[in-house]
Amino acid sequence: YAHFLLEQIIITLRSSPGEQGWCEIHRTVAFAVAAVPFPGMAPGRRVLEADRSRMPLHTGIDGALRRGDEERGRGFWRTRYWGQPPLQAPAGAELWVWFQPTVTDVDKAWKELSNILSGIFCASLNFIDSTNTVIPTASFKPLGLANGTDHHLLRYAVLPREVVCTENLTPWKKLLPCGSKAGLAVLLKAERLFHSSYHSQAVHIRPICRDASCLAVSWELRQTLTVVFDFFSSGQGKKDWSLFKMFSRTLTDSCPLASQSKVYVDISPKNKEKELLEVSPPPTSVHEAVVQGDKKTYAVYDLLSPSLFNTSRSLNVQLKWKRPQDTEMPIPTLHAQRYVGGYGLQTGEICTLIYNTHPYRAFPVILLETVPWYLRLYVHTLTIITKGKENKPSYIHYQPAQDRRRPHLLEMLIQLPANSVTKITIQFERALLKWTEYPPDPNHGFYVGSSVLSALVPSVTAMKDMDVEQSPLFTSLFPSSDGSSYFVRLYTEPLLVNLPTPDFSMPYNVICLTCTVVAVCYGSFYNLLTRTFHVEEPSRGGLAKRLANVIRKFRGVPPL
Repeated sequence: YAHFLLEQIIITLRSSPGEQGWCEIHRTVAFAVAAVPFPGMAPGRRVLEADRSRMPLHTGIDGALRRGDEERGRGFWRTRYWGQPPLQAPAGAELWVWFQPTVTDVDKAWKELSNILSGIFCASLNFIDSTNTVIPTASFKPLGLANGTDHHLLRYAVLPREVVCTENLTPWKKLLPCGSKAGLAVLLKAERLFHSSYHSQAVHIRPICRDASCLAVSWELRQTLTVVFDFFSSGQGKKDWSLFKMFSRTLTDSCPLASQSKVYVDISPKNKEKELLEVSPPPTSVHEAVVQGDKKTYAVYDLLSPSLFNTSRSLNVQLKWKRPQDTEMPIPTLHAQRYVGGYGLQTGEICTLIYNTHPYRAFPVILLETVPWYLRLYVHTLTIITKGKENKPSYIHYQPAQDRRRPHLLEMLIQLPANSVTKITIQFERALLKWTEYPPDPNHGFYVGSSVLSALVPSVTAMKDMDVEQSPLFTSLFPSSDGSSYFVRLYTEPLLVNLPTPDFSMPYNVICLTCTVVAVCYGSFYNLLTRTFHVEEPSRGGLAKRLANVIRKFRGVPPL
């Protein structure tokens, strides 16, 4: 058997006075052993698939999967302050899977897979059922070799209320070949990672080519982790940072199983002036790449290089600002926000704002909306306004919800003009649930999952073919179609909607009053039916009474 492993980390900092810096951590892990046929693969290809005893993630139904992604996030990515998200994840937990055409019962396999992943990652994925599962027709097309057009093999679900905790991080780290004992994983200290403004972790599985001719295909297991630290407030107004300041640890060695183990630090200048950053110790090399349409410069630290740990036993990358930075964060080309309008507890309105800040390029975007069944959408109220005019979607797919069975599904292909803001509104009516369907804290509200935007955004800097060959990590994390555009999947804010809530104290009062009345009436009635009465004859008294009557007789007093 043969295997290979890529373990890489990207550390990127973008901050300005009064703003937060963000740090993203990515791990690309791939195993390939044994030659076995790959289901649905074109003739002439062979697949190198991990042996079940050595594959880190074993679901029990691996042969039924074509592509799988599981993501969990805590917090929301603040695009206005942190820029374009590298790999954004929705708030809560998200799972979407492409199944093989050989799967006869997709719904059964989907339920089994969600239960298995729930046990593996200690998450509440077992709450995924038909009420929060949809079948998108245009979104979530698989990247890589598993290109499919039969959308009936796709399942997508999101749990917006799921909270990421330490118990989710531990099994995620155990998937790494060296765990948290060696390599870059030693930095993953739970008390530091969760003391942050934003945290997301994900696991992606897909088939990839092993060579240029794509005659050998293997499974790729990719783990990503994105964390945002607030250095400005935690550092008494200083924007300087280091690995020890972020993670309370430093790097001492690399994972023995890793064929690549590198640290990338973004040192891209914000303007044409002299660089404002100073990185120490000196990097092993400097790498330039096109990431999301912009040219970036990275300081690279190769942990496998013998000269890196010769001077010191540990690596503590430090970044200092030479002088205060007064440049503003560049506005992303595509970003969106969503909120709930209206008043009262009967009707409301969902408003989505999509921004295209490109000065002269227009491009389409696919919008995916999943709304729970207890918010009854009025599709005839759907309006799309751009620059004061109606914007008709090129493609629209709507699947109405069924009470307590499935949610609403709305997909639209919308053309975004250059330098425009598109407002999408749709009205809804709140349903009245049964009193047993309310959660323990009904007054907190009900969560609505984030909207999903998928688009090919025009690139400012074209990517060359040489960049694809020299930087496979960046092309894997940030795919580009033809060099002139790059693919982006964005998530809006989750919504918190209040529903008509009954007075849950009234049942308690009725139960207490009923129990009291029943206890008093039934107790008294039962006491009267079961009690027996006896007539007692008056007794003559004892010796003391007789002596008293004798004394009273001599005194002339009536006896007792």
